[in-house]
Amino acid sequence: MQPNAQVIPATQVPCYVFDSDRDATRFVADAIAETIRRRSTLGQTTVLGLATGSTPVSIYRRLIQLHRDEGLDFSRVVTFNLDEYYGLAATALQSYHRFMHEMLFNHVNVPKENVHIPDGAVAPADVNRYCRDYEETIRNAGGIDIQILGIGRNGHIGFNEPFGSHDTRTRLITLDRVTRMDAAADFFKLEDVPTQALTMGIGTIFEAKKIFLLAFGEHKARIVREAVEGPMTDRVPASFLQRHADASFLLDAAAADELTARATPWLIDHVAWDDALVKRAVLWLCEKTGKALLKLDDEDFREHGLYSLLRRFGDASQIAHRVFRTMMDAIEYHPAGSQPKTVLCFSPHPDDDTISMGGTLLRLIEDGHDVHVAYMTSGNIAVFDHDARQIADLLAELNRQFGIDDEKSLRLEAEVGQAIVSKKAGEPDSQAVRKIKSAIRWSEAKSAASVCGIKEENLHFLDLPFYQTGTIAKRPPTDEDVRLVRELIERLAPGQIYVAGDLSDPHGTHRVCAQLIFESLGQVASGGGVRPDVLLYRGAWQEWAPHVIDVAVPLSPQDLKIKKEAIFRHESQKDSALFPGPDDPREFWQRAEARNRATADLFNRLGLPEYYGLEAFVKWKGREL
Repeated sequence: MQPNAQVIPATQVPCYVFDSDRDATRFVADAIAETIRRRSTLGQTTVLGLATGSTPVSIYRRLIQLHRDEGLDFSRVVTFNLDEYYGLAATALQSYHRFMHEMLFNHVNVPKENVHIPDGAVAPADVNRYCRDYEETIRNAGGIDIQILGIGRNGHIGFNEPFGSHDTRTRLITLDRVTRMDAAADFFKLEDVPTQALTMGIGTIFEAKKIFLLAFGEHKARIVREAVEGPMTDRVPASFLQRHADASFLLDAAAADELTARATPWLIDHVAWDDALVKRAVLWLCEKTGKALLKLDDEDFREHGLYSLLRRFGDASQIAHRVFRTMMDAIEYHPAGSQPKTVLCFSPHPDDDTISMGGTLLRLIEDGHDVHVAYMTSGNIAVFDHDARQIADLLAELNRQFGIDDEKSLRLEAEVGQAIVSKKAGEPDSQAVRKIKSAIRWSEAKSAASVCGIKEENLHFLDLPFYQTGTIAKRPPTDEDVRLVRELIERLAPGQIYVAGDLSDPHGTHRVCAQLIFESLGQVASGGGVRPDVLLYRGAWQEWAPHVIDVAVPLSPQDLKIKKEAIFRHESQKDSALFPGPDDPREFWQRAEARNRATADLFNRLGLPEYYGLEAFVKWKGREL
């Protein structure tokens, strides 16, 4: 079964790039289903090595669908999970035992005795024996036929952290700090993340007959490149897959973007030059030489392997001027045009609009457009408990100060206080606490929008159902989510829409929200509606690469000052945000300012006009992210 995907050359492990993560996970699920059917027909069992986390969820949903709609029979399936947090009860919200049952086993007919998940509650004295028994159970089952893997930002597979041996077996390990930071959101704070885990070893994983490793999003691009193009090293455990006889990496475009064949294909083979590739190559050459566009000469092209460009398009001056004009055309003071129109900005969380495009919102208002903002989720999980407690106390105290005999507020104060005090590490909030946290984010978003000059009646709080779990793990998006988004688009009939295209969002909310918007736009178009122009912005984690920027909106010092003031209104996210994202301790306003200034500095280094700051956008081409 060959994947319908781009094959990436010049890698140490076969790599396939799919149009979307959905296509990749569907391919894996269908490959698993084909194996189950074939082996069941022969009276054989199928042994699956399973992984947890957000990456394989779509695989499990597809398998459930095939079981429900096509009768895929799991009665001859045996499963072994990669890992489990040590010291965590099987019933804990974050346990992989609970995850696997909720995401797969409760919905298919795998016999209970055929399900094997490491036991995080095994007594310390019994750990070694337990791990040996786990290995023996895998061998007795005939070995793993298909193993699913993800990859950590530090290159771990399973919980095999950097600098471990390549021949390890199932064992108890200490979790790397990067791994714990990435898991902090699941446990609501870093301190609650377990420090140890049980995991299959790399030697155990290597005995699987077939291995699929899946990676999606820009935040995986660097480590994917190291794993498949770099040397085999214990610093990057996934790199050992280079020695496996049947391992492959299944990627989306974002995770593959730093592979040589994608980033600099002209260095490894002849290429078919088009405008996009010429732009990427010439901007790369500017970075390599440290020169502005119009200072490049023929020798620069020859020394860096771009002589084919000279043969195809003429001398360096002609090629550089071509890219220079494209970059100049991207600079746009009036991003929605001069004619007033309705503009709709979709903000996945209540602060993405101001963090990502606060300066552009100011420009849109100045240009006389009717600007609306749709906050797609409540963002309530990103509020500290003490902030909720403070609001409940304040409400009760105000009633006392003004002599209002409000028993409800007094009960709420007591209920919230008790809920917070009694909440155990890693447990979700009570409904009352979630409502208060949602109200905090709502009031902050409203205040920030007023700084930008957006009218209160133009703010739309969708509170989409998929987000309403109280935990990082969300429900699968449904038709109801799409309906709410589509109806807003139909009602406003915007001439331009802004969408968060940030696939580095560590919690995946941006990706889900973008897909909901794109599906809604497809339904609007199929119903005879006109599809508006769509611009994609980036969130707090990353800026667009220069070669893909279609629109760059200049910001003055005053613009950036007002933008920061709007971000400041999100007080629950200031000083120390609950979920700031990995590896960047700066506050969101600092990241936004640094990113806007850095984009302007990049344009300046290319020899383009010098600006104080720039906000960058990419035009949506009508495809999934």
